[in-house]
Amino acid sequence: MSPARTATPVTVVAAQLAARVPGGTGRYTRELVRALAATAEGRPLRALAPREGTPGEHLEVPVRRLPVPARLLPPLWERSPWPRAARAGVVHAPTLLVPPPVPGVGLVVTCHDVVPWTHPGTLTPRGVAFHHRMGERAAAHADVVVTPTAAVAEQVRRVLAPRGEVVPVLPGVSTLPPLPPDEAAARRTARGVPTRYALFVGTAEPRKGLDVLLAALARPDTGGLALVVVGPAGWGDVDVADLARRAGVAARVLVTGRVDDADLAALYAGAAVVVMPSRAEGFGLPVVEAFAAGAPVVTSDDPALVEVGAGGALVAPREDEGALAAALAEATQPGPGARERLHRAADRAAELTWTATARRLWEVYEDVGGRTTSTKPRGL
Repeated sequence: MSPARTATPVTVVAAQLAARVPGGTGRYTRELVRALAATAEGRPLRALAPREGTPGEHLEVPVRRLPVPARLLPPLWERSPWPRAARAGVVHAPTLLVPPPVPGVGLVVTCHDVVPWTHPGTLTPRGVAFHHRMGERAAAHADVVVTPTAAVAEQVRRVLAPRGEVVPVLPGVSTLPPLPPDEAAARRTARGVPTRYALFVGTAEPRKGLDVLLAALARPDTGGLALVVVGPAGWGDVDVADLARRAGVAARVLVTGRVDDADLAALYAGAAVVVMPSRAEGFGLPVVEAFAAGAPVVTSDDPALVEVGAGGALVAPREDEGALAAALAEATQPGPGARERLHRAADRAAELTWTATARRLWEVYEDVGGRTTSTKPRGL
């Protein structure tokens, strides 16, 4: 549908960008808003952010500040209809921080996974309770629930049974700066990165399977492969250094914490293999980031990771440290199989663009906007 036939105003909740640990959903929100802005073609678009702080790096859209701090927004939206996210058009909540429904305003919610329902022990009790309440709101009021994969869409239909349509819209490959090989090598050297290493990117928390990964590295078939762990510490007291000591591989493990995009690009470029041994995922952005960088990838057999990998990654059963060690050894060996996987990985990365994601979501917004009682922008 062309912009001339609809001018449904769209508001994207960008509160996740002000979170203490934005994580993968923060990157999703940032990339989504940027891509929507680039494909808006004159359609009204804005981001919604808490009172203080920043909604992240420059988003290139107008930002409406709510009159409350970030820490108060979740409890307020759980218990009251204030503050309203919008008075007209469509609101997209790119996480399960779902604003209260407003009559005549369309609601789109991204549900990244059903981990709070299927793997509650990997999250805090408070987090599980919050996601359950917000999941119920999304199921009852969202016109469309967006998921990052078809695997998660099926899980959402089964677990949440939402009244609205469930639409899988795959995210794109995050934009990382291209680096000359010499600069990438210099960045790795500056951080003390070993020559031959596996790379893990993500928040250190129980569902990510870091305990299984470190146990796998202790096995002789990995050939002394080092590990670089990139990302913030999450909940659950997942102490990577302590897990490494217990596994007997502390000398081969480097924990960097968060890094900027240029350093992340350098780490992908130098990795012997990128590994994502998660117990549960909704998508797995590091998989496609690694594909785009030309790095071999090993994942667990989580359905969403298998779907995203599309034959470009080696797959090991969850919780099986022996199988994971064997997959890491195979992934780092040259040969026809490795070349074929890299070819498939490159094709997959080329398919997954944020431009395609944004264009599909504009279709969703226009469809939802056409179903609401009013699309006249009031106070946007």
